[in-house]
Amino acid sequence: MKNKLLMKYPASWWGAKWREALPSGNGPIGAAVYGAVHDETVLLTHENLWHKVITQDLPDVSHILPEVRRLLADKMVHAGEKMIADELNRQDYDPDIGYPLPLGDLKIKMPVSRGFRNYSRELNMETGEVSVQWQDNKVEYQRRLFVSRDEDIVVMEIACSEDLLDASITLDLHDRHDARTLNHGDTPLPKQLEISAKENGYIHYAALNDDGHDFGAVARVFSKNGSLTADNNKNSICSNDSSNLLIVIKLFTHENRKDAWPRLEKELANTPMNYAQLLAPHASIHAELFNRVTLDLGTSTTEQTISNEELLLDAYQGDAPTPLIEKMWAYGRYLLISSSRDGGHPCHLYGNWCGEYRGYWAFNMANENLQMIYWQALSGGLQESILPVFDYYDSMMDDFRTNANHLYGCRGIYIPAVTTPPSGLLKTVRPHIIHWTGAAAWIAHHYYDYFLYTRDETFLRERALPFLLETVQFYDDFFTIDEDGYYLSSPSNSPENTPGNYWDGKGMGQAMETTMNATMDFALAKEAITHLIEGSEILGINDSNISHWKQMLDRIRPYQVNEDGAVKEWMHPFFEDNYHHRHQSHIYPLFPGREINRDDTPELFSAFETAIDKRHVVGISEQTGWSLVHMANVYSRLLNGDQALDCLSLIARSCVKNNFYTTHNDWREMGIGVKMEWAPFQIDANMGWTASIQQMLLHSRPGLIAVLPALPSNWKKGSVKGLRTRGNIVVNITWDIEKDIISVELCSMASDQEITLRSHPVNEKKIAVKLIANTPQTIAIKLNESS
Repeated sequence: MKNKLLMKYPASWWGAKWREALPSGNGPIGAAVYGAVHDETVLLTHENLWHKVITQDLPDVSHILPEVRRLLADKMVHAGEKMIADELNRQDYDPDIGYPLPLGDLKIKMPVSRGFRNYSRELNMETGEVSVQWQDNKVEYQRRLFVSRDEDIVVMEIACSEDLLDASITLDLHDRHDARTLNHGDTPLPKQLEISAKENGYIHYAALNDDGHDFGAVARVFSKNGSLTADNNKNSICSNDSSNLLIVIKLFTHENRKDAWPRLEKELANTPMNYAQLLAPHASIHAELFNRVTLDLGTSTTEQTISNEELLLDAYQGDAPTPLIEKMWAYGRYLLISSSRDGGHPCHLYGNWCGEYRGYWAFNMANENLQMIYWQALSGGLQESILPVFDYYDSMMDDFRTNANHLYGCRGIYIPAVTTPPSGLLKTVRPHIIHWTGAAAWIAHHYYDYFLYTRDETFLRERALPFLLETVQFYDDFFTIDEDGYYLSSPSNSPENTPGNYWDGKGMGQAMETTMNATMDFALAKEAITHLIEGSEILGINDSNISHWKQMLDRIRPYQVNEDGAVKEWMHPFFEDNYHHRHQSHIYPLFPGREINRDDTPELFSAFETAIDKRHVVGISEQTGWSLVHMANVYSRLLNGDQALDCLSLIARSCVKNNFYTTHNDWREMGIGVKMEWAPFQIDANMGWTASIQQMLLHSRPGLIAVLPALPSNWKKGSVKGLRTRGNIVVNITWDIEKDIISVELCSMASDQEITLRSHPVNEKKIAVKLIANTPQTIAIKLNESS
């Protein structure tokens, strides 16, 4: 039961039940099981299916830039902020990023005899199976579902302990209630809906997307015994007096239904209609990924069987219980495996289970959210799962070059904070999006980190360095030189904060976000340039530009510290610090960057720590799920595990639903989290939770591995196996703090190398270790012994 989520009641939020469903997925395909006994719904999704997308040619407005810069330099900031956006609007530039479109619903109706008993629903994270079981009039019923990684099909089995299984099965458009939105009215539904049930047990379903392409599915229903009939009045397949039904579904997008239906029916005719036979190859692939890392924080077998609802009730009384901590760690891992697969799209803020027709923030947001989703991937041994990020951004490079040229007259690439497939052009015409130029550099961090973790020099040469080069070329053209000989970044933006002297003092304040010299701009530029130089030197590339790139580094002003001893968020005298905001973009050099650390930059490390402490003034009522988990990761980097764990406990009490999905804010007005009319689902905090646990237990820089760097004081005993470090080293850790023992097993998967091993900060040890490739080496550390 350790890696199972157990629930005792079904999805129940009327009009948005998909938010409480249990998810299964194989990357491109998602299925979310609501868990009803009588009238069951399974939401079906596909990563390629989007609607409401409007793409236009981006006008060239780069001639506006000199005037924007003049206005900012003359302190006419409000006038300068609007100019580029106003010019785009004047030229009738009105695109739309669009939204994921739910593909449809599998609907199952089953009669009720005397009412259900012994109800439960369950997610097995090791196999990807969702199950629902209950008893009715002493008859046992169970439904099981998974999305096959082996065959790209959705598979459901319905079983009954006697030959009494009656069911009506169909496919339909997704729940019409989910077309209702807060601000836009009802979203128009797809047209030309067509559903038909065939006497041979097949169901055909299709509708027309607004891009002119059909989408839909074919389901095959198979019964071992009993009878199957087609009810064309209800477009359903009906089963009577069976003990076992199997439903297998294939989906399609962007294909004419008249071509897709016979093709998929033929493929399903050759599919073995046996649940165990279909499950085995899928489960093998899925489990290998999931079990690459294991975590044990000391929970008992009994604790592992506690339901989600009970664990959350325990969290409401105080600290999040350890079984919840473990299960949430595993769940974030499961969600990433299930929604991000090599060859597909990256996981966006709804994962692969968007049940809204106009998903609130259902996009790739690259001013932290997309990055947070993938923080866990490399250290968690899931390097395949981050490849879709690189494929996605590589595929849009021409659009990103157009953005750089048409917005700012620059070479290289400019990536908007918000993108959706298939276009990378700027589609959010708002100053705070237009003036944030850091997305490419932040994403470049992941390109270079992929190399550091895998030591894949082919990837470095063919993908990471070309991406870094175009990122740096943009800064080379965009930055100007100030009177002191340092770079000036104008316009600039520190997501999503307003300087203190422009802040209106109301709530979070969104008075004015366009500035000059945001600290984050220079932190990102410095990192990208440094990695470009370092990567070129590793490959022995004698690029004549290296000397120029080093000169660029010299032109970046050192980080500034204010009168409070905190690192400043803007390195320009026109803009004052504003502590009243949950975003902490200027902390980037500490986390997720690696430039600032306790060993090499102790004074700046202290100044960044002070900047974090000053942010407490914002209060917990202005936090969100993602911001609290961001803080958990920051505190881990600050070696403060207790504070990190406290952030996770706050999330558990505010932003976690009964299926363990995280939300942007608390929908129950409990005072933890920013107040909103409702709580948008966001998967980033789920993923960031997993990353924060891994940060507490292991941190690495090239040449250094810190084990248990931010171990919470109540995690006295435990183990984690399979984590990875920069340098492509697999690390297993077992600890018993009360016995002063840490055992560390290291295995270099790349080459022979020398590293420094640093132990838990209590009586910290530093040990020089020589690793032989593919040869495990175990080191026992006694904490109470001197170094």
